[in-house]
Amino acid sequence: ASIFSISTEKVEMTKDNHSLTTEFVLIGFTNQADLKMLLFVVFFAIYLITMVGNLGLVALIFKKHRLHTPMYIFLGNLALMDSCCSCAITPKMLENFFSEDRMISLYECMAQFYFLCLAETADCFLLAAMAYDRYVAICHPLQYHTMMSKKLCIQMTIGAYIAGSLHPMIHVVLLLRLTFCVSHQINHFFCDVLPLYRLSCVDPYINELMVLIFSGSIQIFTITIVLISYLCILFTIFKMKSKEGRGKALSTCASHFLSVSIFYGSLLFMYIRPSSVKEGDKDIPVAIFYTLVIPLLNPFIYSLRNKDVINIMKAIMKKRKTHNIL
Repeated sequence: ASIFSISTEKVEMTKDNHSLTTEFVLIGFTNQADLKMLLFVVFFAIYLITMVGNLGLVALIFKKHRLHTPMYIFLGNLALMDSCCSCAITPKMLENFFSEDRMISLYECMAQFYFLCLAETADCFLLAAMAYDRYVAICHPLQYHTMMSKKLCIQMTIGAYIAGSLHPMIHVVLLLRLTFCVSHQINHFFCDVLPLYRLSCVDPYINELMVLIFSGSIQIFTITIVLISYLCILFTIFKMKSKEGRGKALSTCASHFLSVSIFYGSLLFMYIRPSSVKEGDKDIPVAIFYTLVIPLLNPFIYSLRNKDVINIMKAIMKKRKTHNIL
């Protein structure tokens, strides 16, 4: 009885000393009114271009039967996940530019993180699948239809979505073991797990370890596939006799690899660096790259350098002009 009363007193003291938080304030970018308006216009423009570019690409690939090949199926799903990433982050961020309290509940936090993590995890596997697809197409063109069948393409895509759904679920469930009493202010423009760990009055060591294990494993595995695929592609390109063909292949691979490097680089810096949980001052600049910049650039990098997509878009524009004239 005495032990029970002592433990009860401790719980009551904890409740008195620390008000447990279930709602948070997203600090965002700035409190200056003029700068807020400018940032709102910039990010709203980015959001519109991102959604039109990615969903337009998804619609184009879905509509045109000639684009129902593994490369375009992966590209369409990548564009869909980039749209999901943008939808998870940007609307709430734009709302907070004009919101007085900028409040977000713990469950809204979990939902926002879940869909962001789903999109980013699926992106990792889709980029690896795209790199492998390009490796087979360039290094083994005669065996392409056997090595990269539609069945394998669909299996890889489904695998990316399964991994994307399960990975954030682990972190969301582990988030429920934490209680937040240090502060209710999140120094970020969206609800990520790392800023939440800094607010926890329970040691988030297990949560940090799981982030390191699962995020690290996913990124290292997919990065390895991307790097090996692109190295094999480069060796094949340098063996080409045609300088023109070599130049075109290098130009396309360089733009793709730049996008992949920015994406993986920002994710590795954000979640895998040793001091990622303790240091919060670098969160916002790095997060801008993988939540806003990459979803904006991907449809242009992967489609505007693609002849099939450009030719189909030109054909659609010609039809519209002819229809308007008639």
